[in-house]
Amino acid sequence: MKWKNENNKLTREFSFGDFNEAFGFMARVALVAEKMNHHPTWSNNYNKVKIELSTHDAGNIVTDKDHTLAKKIDLLISADNLKS
Repeated sequence: MKWKNENNKLTREFSFGDFNEAFGFMARVALVAEKMNHHPTWSNNYNKVKIELSTHDAGNIVTDKDHTLAKKIDLLISADNLKS
């Protein structure tokens, strides 16, 4: 599944082998988001992470910042898959 643009948000759900993998992914995303000063709305339930991206300063709509962060998150997933 790739990113969906719905309700003025980019959304995507990720599934991992277990909680540790999901939490590790969230930690890596947090580092990238903090460097960009662009923080996701997200939730975690055991091995699933749901991310919603929108730019609060622009009125909670999808902007280039959201697309950039989404691409960086996709790169993290690609890098994880290469290690497996």
